[in-house]
Amino acid sequence: MNVPEAPPRPPAVILAGGRSSRMGRPKVGLVLDGRTLLDRIVERLAPQADVIALNLNAAPGIDLPPGLAVVADTVPGYFGPLAGILTAMRHAAQAAPHAAHVLTVPADTPFFPDDLVARLSAAPDLEGRIAVACSDGEMHPLFALWPIAIADDLEAWIRTDTKLRARAFIARHPSSTVDFPMIDTKAGPLDPFFNINTPDELREAEAWLQCLKDRKQ
Repeated sequence: MNVPEAPPRPPAVILAGGRSSRMGRPKVGLVLDGRTLLDRIVERLAPQADVIALNLNAAPGIDLPPGLAVVADTVPGYFGPLAGILTAMRHAAQAAPHAAHVLTVPADTPFFPDDLVARLSAAPDLEGRIAVACSDGEMHPLFALWPIAIADDLEAWIRTDTKLRARAFIARHPSSTVDFPMIDTKAGPLDPFFNINTPDELREAEAWLQCLKDRKQ
């Protein structure tokens, strides 16, 4: 019996190039139950990705994991998440020239699925398409596999579009959405793409993390 080969793991880039204005400090250095968000994100990504880089435009003020490449936006000026996605494409084209897609994940979402890549990669007709994660009826455009070949179109979009909405850019290209289930906990359903933007949400994440620990016991 022939066992189908697992799809190759894509290169991945953690998006942390924003100003973190609502938090007041770089999110990669936030501590959740004794560990930085960056450490948690890298740990979740490592089994799923070929190589991992960090999109960052300012000094994080923390020690970075060894071997983690740091890449600043290729289009300077804080053009938002799309600039980070473009940077991911440009970096992947050099760091992993064999790859057709690059995975992006934001740096403020510590509970994302450990089968994120497997399920996105299983999207039908993936070649040339964007595969985007969804949960509870909502698209999460920063959790996606992006065809590296559309980098030039994305750069033109960033330089000419005034709204810079990721969903609008996705609508320009063939795409598939992949639904991920909510996580059952004693406190109710947890969205695996719960993200941390404010100090209150960091405290909420601490509570959710405890719920996840209780769930494993």
